Amino acid sequence: MWRQTRERRKVRVISGSARGRALKAVPGMGTRPTTDKVKEAIFSMIGPYFEGGNVLDLFAGTGGLGIEALSRGMDKGVFIDMDVKAVETVKANLKQTGLSGQAEVYKNDAERALKALAKRGIQFDLVFLDPPYRLKHGDELIGRMDELALLSDEAVVVLEYESSYEYPERIPGFVFTKKAVYGETAVSIYRRGIDAAEPAEHADIHTETASDDDEPIRGEETL
Repeated sequence: MWRQTRERRKVRVISGSARGRALKAVPGMGTRPTTDKVKEAIFSMIGPYFEGGNVLDLFAGTGGLGIEALSRGMDKGVFIDMDVKAVETVKANLKQTGLSGQAEVYKNDAERALKALAKRGIQFDLVFLDPPYRLKHGDELIGRMDELALLSDEAVVVLEYESSYEYPERIPGFVFTKKAVYGETAVSIYRRGIDAAEPAEHADIHTETASDDDEPIRGEETL
């Protein structure tokens, strides 16, 4: 968890069109932006680059993950957070990186946002889920997005959570492909697709464990 005695580490865009641009942190102690170290690990697992598509950054915080995806080639991003300071920070970071024209930013809670997006008929090829560590419903949100037809046929969902917690490897309609652990942060990758009935033990799953001195900090304009 965030310790007030620990100085916040600066985060930046690692690669792509906005490479090297610094990202602002959300004021206060309520958010823990994904560190550059963890972010780089995530994109080495799912990318590293993309040829278009839509990305959803739910519980966006600074917007660092969605912005990184846009920088690496995604066409459009939707950023959602309940905290007005986070929403303002995402907008500032999009402006700083020159990516505002490819993004929509909304203040809303996750469930309402998903329902609103479903009504628009939008689908996502990549989703980042980084809920506050006290919330343990990432698998339920993945299932809900599937029910609402928000995911493309082979969509990838990146779930970031507290490493002491274990999410199920099996989520109906999804293949659990990879997992990485960095200090107090764990990342699991789920891919939607026709092979989702395959037992998780047959999937290409890798677990990497490393210490992380850059301890992750966490973390309604209406749709």
